Amino acid sequence: MNLNILQQGNQTLLSWQFSPKDVSTSWFEPQFWQVQKKMTGEKHGRATTWFFEHNETKGVLRHYWRGGMIAKLFSDQYFYLGLGNTRVFKEFTLLTHMHKKGLNVPLPIAAMVTRQGLIYRGDIITGAIPGGQSLLELLKVRRLKVEEIAKVADCIANFHQQGIYHADLNINNILYSRYDTVFLIDFDRCELKPPKRAWQRQNMARLQRSFAKEAARNSEFHWYPEDWERLEAHYRGKM
Repeated sequence: MNLNILQQGNQTLLSWQFSPKDVSTSWFEPQFWQVQKKMTGEKHGRATTWFFEHNETKGVLRHYWRGGMIAKLFSDQYFYLGLGNTRVFKEFTLLTHMHKKGLNVPLPIAAMVTRQGLIYRGDIITGAIPGGQSLLELLKVRRLKVEEIAKVADCIANFHQQGIYHADLNINNILYSRYDTVFLIDFDRCELKPPKRAWQRQNMARLQRSFAKEAARNSEFHWYPEDWERLEAHYRGKM
């Protein structure tokens, strides 16, 4: 199925699994799912994500928020330089590309760009990962098994071989499903690049810093230097 685009006033709807006429702008309002008692959960981090279930669809709703110092002035506002240049469009189209390639990513369901003059805001809905649990959540409870570490390394290597640069590769964005399959999530600001060792090494260094950061932050954190050595060695073997 190809990407569908539907313009409704100042809002542009993107969809892939659904016909654009089947997707309502209300889908991007958490209250819409709460009123219908279809909200199944929330997850709080730098920003809130909402989980809902609609017919056969289990979705995750996320609003686009800025980070860093500029967020104090423009918390969720971005300059509009054309639909193709929005963070929403870039992430959604990259998700469809990766899904077609068979990479372990959430299903791209729908997204919305709301424009007001030179400013836009954005929202995206992706499929929920069944039983999804981040590496951070797992490592707060127990140490990873050798085969689990290998699966993480395999997953990252598959993305790198396909030229997928993850701008925020950290242990919150690596999920294990209930079927012991490893997924990567949150592809805002991510890119499709020619595979090169330089950016791939930088990506792995970012992940290593993420382990160290969470180890310092959490009193219970079951990750050890030999675990990283094992992950990195397996990754190099796959590359």
